Amino acid sequence: MARVSKIPASALPPAVAAIYERYASSYGPFRNQAAVFAHVPSAVNHILGLLLELKEQQKVPWRYIELAIVVTSKLNQCEYCVAHHTHPLEVEGLSRAAIDKLPAIEGNPELTEVDKLVIEYTIAVTNHAGRIRERMFERLRAHFSEAQIVELTLRIALCGFFNRFNDALMIENELAEEAHTAAE
Repeated sequence: MARVSKIPASALPPAVAAIYERYASSYGPFRNQAAVFAHVPSAVNHILGLLLELKEQQKVPWRYIELAIVVTSKLNQCEYCVAHHTHPLEVEGLSRAAIDKLPAIEGNPELTEVDKLVIEYTIAVTNHAGRIRERMFERLRAHFSEAQIVELTLRIALCGFFNRFNDALMIENELAEEAHTAAE
């Protein structure tokens, strides 16, 4: 059970409630997370709104975003985020077996060279951001524009924030709730 109450979208100003509902349904099954964010309407507006905007723009291929999110979440041991982003990564072409091996690169033949680079960069940003060598950025520039590198970095760092937010507040996993309800 979450450590704070859930606030319904109906308790928010209409513009913020619209972002809450879009995020809770179209970004993924994140209603419990949106309901906790609703304690701070500005966070719904700006943080959840930012994620919706970035997804609509899709300036970085979605496979790399989902790959970065799953790897970051595995490194941070955030079960909520791993559960919510495993299926979207499958949709982007990786099998469950390949995803289960992440963040390992070796022995994971489904990974492309760019996938491996994204994983290496995600690990570096998550575990030692201040010690990333220039060679990593040279490799990234061979595949991504500077704007894409900034967005990828932003998404990795935001994922670390979400991992901590979800875990600290013990946000319930909607997917587990759905599975439990279906089994009854």
